[in-house]
Amino acid sequence: MTSQKIFVVEDDESIREIVVYALNSTGYEAEGFENGEEFFKVLEKNQPVLVLLDIMLPGSDGLTILKRLRNASRTQALPVILLTAKGGEFDKVKGLDMGADDYISKPFGVMELISRVKAVLRRSAPAPEETLETLDYGDIMLDAIRRTVCAGGVDISLTYKEYELLYFLLKNKGKVLSRDKIMANVWDIDFEGESRTLDMHIHSLRQKLGAAGEHIKTVRNVGYKFGE
Repeated sequence: MTSQKIFVVEDDESIREIVVYALNSTGYEAEGFENGEEFFKVLEKNQPVLVLLDIMLPGSDGLTILKRLRNASRTQALPVILLTAKGGEFDKVKGLDMGADDYISKPFGVMELISRVKAVLRRSAPAPEETLETLDYGDIMLDAIRRTVCAGGVDISLTYKEYELLYFLLKNKGKVLSRDKIMANVWDIDFEGESRTLDMHIHSLRQKLGAAGEHIKTVRNVGYKFGE
């Protein structure tokens, strides 16, 4: 079985080496890059299954690189996890809005990193044939066969995480879903305090759905509900 290739774009050599070593030790084929220029040179010939991308980089920063990835048809759906500075709330929200699938705040533990990588890769894998279906509510239509979403007659471009979140909400429309339940089903993780990741994705999903985003209701002190 061929190892899954993961690219790590991180200018801090010590962090880059630790992350690459941890991924290689877990069975992945990781390759590190100091900046965006090196990364894109290799990306032209080799496509990874996932990119770990630091936001603070020399030259083109991580958000600029992310935008370039999302604007190219070949890498539009390539899963990306941002590596962010602790407290960089604005960058996290902006990164998710631009199409990042998840983020990890520095400093982070190796176990958390590997868990998040596995979760993103699981969620980005094609759904089993027997689970494919079409879900709809109001003017929202989700086609799980083509993995497309339409709201108000307009095609909506979602990241893997946003798509899986919307799919889970639609599958459970009308039900009040706790934060823990959503995190466990969409992210496969239950790290304490990670509900902020969920809130950011809800925010991004509402924005992308436009008026249809009003169907996502916040249930105070519990979680979220889709529809009435």
